[in-house]
Amino acid sequence: MMAYGVTGDFMDEYIRIGESTAMESVKKFSETLVRIFSDKYLRSPNANDITRLLAVAEERGFPGMLGSIDCMHWKWKNCPTAWKGMYSGHIHEPTIFLEAVASYDLWIWHAFFGMPGSHNDINVLERSSIFNELAQGHALPVNYIVNGHNYSMGYYLADGIYPKWRTFVKTIPSPRGNKNKHFAKAQEFARKDVERAFGVLQQRFAIIRGPSRMFKVEVLTNIMKACIILHNMIIEDERDNIDDDDFEYDQVDDVLPELSRDHTTEFMEFIQRHHQIRDGSAHHQLQEDLIEHQWLLYSQQ
Repeated sequence: MMAYGVTGDFMDEYIRIGESTAMESVKKFSETLVRIFSDKYLRSPNANDITRLLAVAEERGFPGMLGSIDCMHWKWKNCPTAWKGMYSGHIHEPTIFLEAVASYDLWIWHAFFGMPGSHNDINVLERSSIFNELAQGHALPVNYIVNGHNYSMGYYLADGIYPKWRTFVKTIPSPRGNKNKHFAKAQEFARKDVERAFGVLQQRFAIIRGPSRMFKVEVLTNIMKACIILHNMIIEDERDNIDDDDFEYDQVDDVLPELSRDHTTEFMEFIQRHHQIRDGSAHHQLQEDLIEHQWLLYSQQ
């Protein structure tokens, strides 16, 4: 049912399982898969993962990039009538949001699912937990140099709707000049990683490609997370065939930054990191440095 998106009564004809039993089996399978494998396959990148992602990003001309972020909709056919207005947005049908971060190998590192389709990417971002570890000081350090400037915070490639934060690098709308045009082309090309991940995810699991026939958001959440876990399992199994050997990097240990145990100091540091994430001037500086870096690489080819 998850792979082919068939209905419950379809299973009766082939494997002699009743419709209600088939539906209950999908629910139990998804719930169990999420409970057992979430810690491994829905985790944040560890130190070795970050080192590998940074090495690949450096080769692609985007030092400090940890992946690409975007959202997709899953249509909810059996949305309760009372909720249809809340879950209907520009698609004019009830949908549920999935916010995800994917890397070059299509591994999905972050998945936030459950927001009504009447929201947009910014509203979903405000409710998302993607920067919680970073704001709390629990994120692993990310240090890199672009155009002679030192940076200590990684970033994601995003489309134009996302805010001008330090942690996002966006394309340039209507670019002027060869430098800006080249950067916009490179950014839009690299950002397709997350779009490809969505496409592969839906191709592998037709249950999330078509309208959902479940009635509860909790069940839909488990199904979506289970599909992502299985997707990441496949990526891990096939990783030996994905040219990772072309990128050399040193194995490192997970070393978290030391945090103050004084509650007042800890809170002030949280506020400071929160403002650093949303720093618009740092966003513009990083983008300018990346434009120069991309142009330098292009001129050396």
